Amino acid sequence: MSGIDVASLVAIDVHTHVGKSTRVSPDQESPPEAGKAMREYFRSDTPQMSVPEMADYYRQRKMAAVVFTVDASSRTGKDPDVSNEEIAELAAEHDDVIIPFASIDPAKGKKGAVEARRLIESYGVKGFKFHPPAQAFYPNDQMAYPLYEVIAEYRLPALFHTGHAGAGARTRGGGGIRLKYGNPMFIDDVAVDFPDMPIVLAHPSFPWQDEALSVAIHKPTVFIDLSGWSPKYFAPQLVQHANTILRDKVVFGSDFPLITPDRWMADFENLAIRDEVRPLILKENAIRLLGLSAANGAG
Repeated sequence: MSGIDVASLVAIDVHTHVGKSTRVSPDQESPPEAGKAMREYFRSDTPQMSVPEMADYYRQRKMAAVVFTVDASSRTGKDPDVSNEEIAELAAEHDDVIIPFASIDPAKGKKGAVEARRLIESYGVKGFKFHPPAQAFYPNDQMAYPLYEVIAEYRLPALFHTGHAGAGARTRGGGGIRLKYGNPMFIDDVAVDFPDMPIVLAHPSFPWQDEALSVAIHKPTVFIDLSGWSPKYFAPQLVQHANTILRDKVVFGSDFPLITPDRWMADFENLAIRDEVRPLILKENAIRLLGLSAANGAG
């Protein structure tokens, strides 16, 4: 592969989940019922896919995708079904459409920082995914700072789940997921302490949408992705700010496979977004965020 030809793309999806390994036998993966409640919550019947399957899926749609897993091993006692290494190695084989992010549980502390540097230097990961409710940490917890320091050193994006969580929804005790960790205001501290690290507030941040908008307006390196919700459910103030003061800082994300880009794009067509803003959200802002060149490949 020769890297991403951004001019040929319809969109860049900055938020997708790799759910299936090409190297682990099915009986070693999480049981199917583990994700059943979430699929029911999102009313999704799209199967989990491996990196090569996702590459084919996005290639057919003339889109690129940021792909990752979620490492919440300190809370769950279990490693992700798909490793960061597998994702990065397979992404390199499909680098015309796939952009690999890594996920490291912040509870790993300095060991996690060492792992992050290895993944960047030896595997070419392009950013990092955090899920504070699933990983049970406040984003401004000092235990995560050694990890942020490495990410900031390479000026790679850090993408944080914010707001409500589909994980654990409607299950007993919410599956152990505590929503308090999803308040985006805790990320304001991270943006102050790491002013050169691009940050993405993932999802419309219900019930803290105004907090997310405030942080993104105030901190120049903070973006918002629109994943995890159908656009028809976006709060009016989110649409208003995406059209105006945050037009250069809002990016398309689907939350695939729970929400497909097909479903998201169909609903986005009916959203009151200005014609000149649509290409910014769908592709142009992500090109800048991810350091992609206007021609081919990563910058």
